[in-house]
Amino acid sequence: MASATSDGTTRRDFLYIASGAMGAVGVGLAAWPFIDQMNPSASVLAMASTEVDLTPVQEGQQITIMWRSKPVFVRKRTAKEIAEAKAVDVASLPDGLARNANLEDAAPATDANRVVKPDWLVLIGICTHLGCIPLFNQGEFGGYLCPCHGSEYDTAGRIRKGPAPENLFIPPYAFMNDTRIKIG
Repeated sequence: MASATSDGTTRRDFLYIASGAMGAVGVGLAAWPFIDQMNPSASVLAMASTEVDLTPVQEGQQITIMWRSKPVFVRKRTAKEIAEAKAVDVASLPDGLARNANLEDAAPATDANRVVKPDWLVLIGICTHLGCIPLFNQGEFGGYLCPCHGSEYDTAGRIRKGPAPENLFIPPYAFMNDTRIKIG
């Protein structure tokens, strides 16, 4: 029989508690690598934001860059494209919301709410119908045409015709200077 102390605990009670505590620490140390591997990898963290040099883009041209594994269209619009986009009545659009991550959710889809600077259009190049990549400078409205199901977007990336339910999304971005933007 184990000898008991004055308060009734035995040496065996201490050994049970110490073994349980060591077991809990061991389980925590063994589980840490599994928990830590759920964090985003360095490549994902690097893609959280990207900088784009705008100097090679001429008026009327577009470049496509990848951000968070999505194509982002960066387009330098012509004066004609800007004028056409500003002339559109928001009430006539199938989707009246700007879908701009830089603004509140209820912002109307005016041309001014779709761009930071009037001559630069930056948007995520994924059709809001089934996720296809729209073609640049195509369709009745001179903006984008989704070849899969015929959704047509204007020069501000707003849905004008076809089955797509929403405007093309605008990612969070800001101008660092006149020739450089940071997306994300």
